[in-house]
Amino acid sequence: MRQTRRTWLKGSGAAIASLALAGCSSDGDEDDESTDDGGPSDEESATVEPAERAVAAEWNAMRARLWDALAAGEAGKTGTGAAIAGDTFERFETASGEYNAHEVLEETDHDRYEAFEEALGELRTEGLDRGDIGRAREETVIGSDELGQAQTALVGEETAQALDLQSIGTSTADAVVAAEAGAFDAAETVATDALERFEEAAVHDAIEEADGEIYERFESALEAVAAAAGEEDLEGVRSSATDTLAAANEGAYALAPSESAAGAGQIATYQARGWDAAALSGLGGPSTAFAHAAALTGYRARAHDAAWLFERGHGDAAGRVVENAFAHFEGARAHEALEEASEDAYHRFEEDGLDALATAIENDDAEAVANAVKAVDDGVVTGIEALGTGVEPALLEANFFRARLGDAVERYRLGESEVAAEIASGLFETFEANEADFHETLEEADHDLYETFEDEHLNGLIDAFENEDDAAVADHADGLEATLLEFETTAGTTAQVSAVESAAMAARAFDAGVLDVLGAADRAETVLQEIFEDFERGAGGFHEALEEADHDRYESFEAALGDARNAAADGGDVSAAVRAFNEQAIEATYTVVADAGGSFSDAAASLASDVFAAFEEARAHELLEEADHDIYEGFEAALEDYIGALEDGSDVEAAAETFATAALRAQFAVAGAPDAAPSGDGTGDSGEGSGSETDLEGGPNVVEGVPNDADHVVDMEAVAFEPETLTVAQGDTVAWKHAAGEPHSVTAYEDRIPDDADYWASGGFDGEDAAREGWENGTGAVQSGESYVHTFETTGEHEYVCIPHEKAGMVGTVVVE
Repeated sequence: MRQTRRTWLKGSGAAIASLALAGCSSDGDEDDESTDDGGPSDEESATVEPAERAVAAEWNAMRARLWDALAAGEAGKTGTGAAIAGDTFERFETASGEYNAHEVLEETDHDRYEAFEEALGELRTEGLDRGDIGRAREETVIGSDELGQAQTALVGEETAQALDLQSIGTSTADAVVAAEAGAFDAAETVATDALERFEEAAVHDAIEEADGEIYERFESALEAVAAAAGEEDLEGVRSSATDTLAAANEGAYALAPSESAAGAGQIATYQARGWDAAALSGLGGPSTAFAHAAALTGYRARAHDAAWLFERGHGDAAGRVVENAFAHFEGARAHEALEEASEDAYHRFEEDGLDALATAIENDDAEAVANAVKAVDDGVVTGIEALGTGVEPALLEANFFRARLGDAVERYRLGESEVAAEIASGLFETFEANEADFHETLEEADHDLYETFEDEHLNGLIDAFENEDDAAVADHADGLEATLLEFETTAGTTAQVSAVESAAMAARAFDAGVLDVLGAADRAETVLQEIFEDFERGAGGFHEALEEADHDRYESFEAALGDARNAAADGGDVSAAVRAFNEQAIEATYTVVADAGGSFSDAAASLASDVFAAFEEARAHELLEEADHDIYEGFEAALEDYIGALEDGSDVEAAAETFATAALRAQFAVAGAPDAAPSGDGTGDSGEGSGSETDLEGGPNVVEGVPNDADHVVDMEAVAFEPETLTVAQGDTVAWKHAAGEPHSVTAYEDRIPDDADYWASGGFDGEDAAREGWENGTGAVQSGESYVHTFETTGEHEYVCIPHEKAGMVGTVVVE
């Protein structure tokens, strides 16, 4: 049945119209099984379990996520759309509680459960990952339709129609997300699609018969959204979408056989709108404020350069560095931004910092120089913490570490090993103090990377400086540079990394200016050449991002860097050439940040605030407060915290998950089943008693726990291997640990491992076909508390997959060297 249905849907020229199947009996639809698949009739709806109404409402939130992913793709943000689809799959897989969206769907209709999972997986892997919007649309339609049909089977036709109306209203609100991002064509498509779905759906006639006035308001508001989008009227899109959703919720109360069913659905619309805010927050790039913060870090590096020159007896050159930095700051865009963000930071930086540094150098006062440099550091750090959001301060702190580590290496080359060790030791202390949240952010982003940075390379560099071990210094310096770049690309977006890289290159270029003053022109030329080579290698995506954002700016950036290099080679004015390059680097930062679209955090926070305002006036507000006061307060508190996270730009994903879970609990309470509401955070394993693992077995090399002799551990998350790509040495043993979700398999692609390698898979099969057949028969599963272990003896790339989550893109690679 499922394959026939999918084939029919994919072959239909009116894919959107297929959603008329959801929650209805359409004339002439031979595939509609709403009266034949065991779903309750209208008379039976009173016997529906309250918890089942809550689950049906949760399916609406998941339907909304499907349309969110498609809308992001239509807005040109296929990566964001793919991430939404992947996150939705993970949330579905890890749904907790006795009544959860995953298990209830599987129990209600196993074929529809499989069809939904396949559609959700292929929405990402075959549609959005490949930029195929047509395919993404097909899979969205199929996935939403399967959930709609399951709603009919679970709670009856009338409740399903009420939910369908709310689903259409919720998906219409995606037009706001697209319009806020400036994608008005996509916004118009979203609204037009929703209107077509409504006109073809059974709920169209049902609401017209139940309440003609609501019907007129709903349809008129839908048309107004499309019209406003066509006219690029953002405020019109916002207000009309609000009217659409309000009419949808009012219509649901008119259609549903119980107030609790419509109320649970209304809470689900708020959950869906919360996800919209997260999507909008994710569509943008860093804000201009972040570009200001990145520009400020350059002054920090220049203050340390001035101190370097002062310590080496070049007071006049040190004074000129400060004078030039001060003059530049007075005319910089970051000047006013810092003053507005933090007046204390501004005064600390300018008065206690740069001004005092110039005076201390003039007075030949070493202690005052050190105090002034510290004031610059403090002012800049406070400034970037005020201007940056989320991981941005930590990214810029990593940039400062790179600059100072570069200083340490250059001073070691000049014979100042003790000074180099002092600089590196000072960075260690700064790291331990968690300045700009760098320590914690790095540790949270990648614990292995954190240990590599601190234990292996930073401590190793300190020892190498103290021991004057040239080879070790080079090895650890290169290791730190690679580790910090990997952190940047792991934690930041391409635009964020580009801003950091641009600032880092400017800082290193200023080092070349110092080296030229110190008589090391050849080394200055080498440093500038290394910057050029780093840029050409990609610099974490900066090279491509700048070239795509503004080709003229890209050429100017390269030309200025080349001029600086030539000045060093030809005995020219390196300091002046480096200052000219710094101007291009700063402009490059603003260019790439602007091209990324800017931040939508304010718009996202406003959207979430609108949810709060709507809830305060909603019928569901009173229903929830009366049903369970604690859950009601938890819902409001989670929403308030979420708004705060969106405003601050910090921990948005975690706050979105927390609010979604609070909304899910509220759905259960309003539906009349508060005690059945899941108590977890929505990220744990499936509920106890699922029975999903009882009929499965592992086979050879599937063991309890993780063996102590494993050289590497790969966590099997709900729908991903972490890390996805692992590099090991020949003879190393890898353990794949079940970390979350349902049982997994670890199955090598037979044609994607080295020709001379023995085949490997959990279950001990001798080939891929046998492994897939074994999985179907319940063998090869790695379950909670277990791991699969394999030792790699053959070099090359070994690609593998988790069979049950293949459609979700759960694949990995082991590179054996």
